[in-house]
Amino acid sequence: MKSISFPPIINKQSKLLILGTMPGIKSLEEAQYYAHPRNAFWKIMFRLFNQNFSEDYETRKKLILENNLALWDTLKLCFREGSLDSNIKNEEANNINDLLLKYPNIRHIIFNGKSAEKFYNRYFTKKEYISYHTLSSTSPANARKQLDEKLTEWTVIHNLLKY
Repeated sequence: MKSISFPPIINKQSKLLILGTMPGIKSLEEAQYYAHPRNAFWKIMFRLFNQNFSEDYETRKKLILENNLALWDTLKLCFREGSLDSNIKNEEANNINDLLLKYPNIRHIIFNGKSAEKFYNRYFTKKEYISYHTLSSTSPANARKQLDEKLTEWTVIHNLLKY
């Protein structure tokens, strides 16, 4: 099945870009980042910024932008059966270099899981002026860590936003 990523959620104040790999089936069906109810991403974001959890997508996007974050995926398109990153074939990368030129306040990139980093490294050279961090995937496929463990790891965002 051909999968096509979404446009980024970003604005001129964004300092930190969170890169996933490619939206899963549920996200593609809903046309929303991290739409699968068992994906921990939104639960983590709301807890990180001490906000009441919301299922409203506009509220979720507002949370990202108000906290100087941005969301996108490393891949623009791919062919994949199911939602597992290990099934990705014939992928094409998003134009992250152009995004970084257009939004020069981005100083940090967080990879939401090792696959996002793997594909980034395949298509891009890391920039000296950007710090890179690979965190545990928030995907339900990453069942090795519980929500609280993932949350603790993702708190690095607070330190990065200070710079």
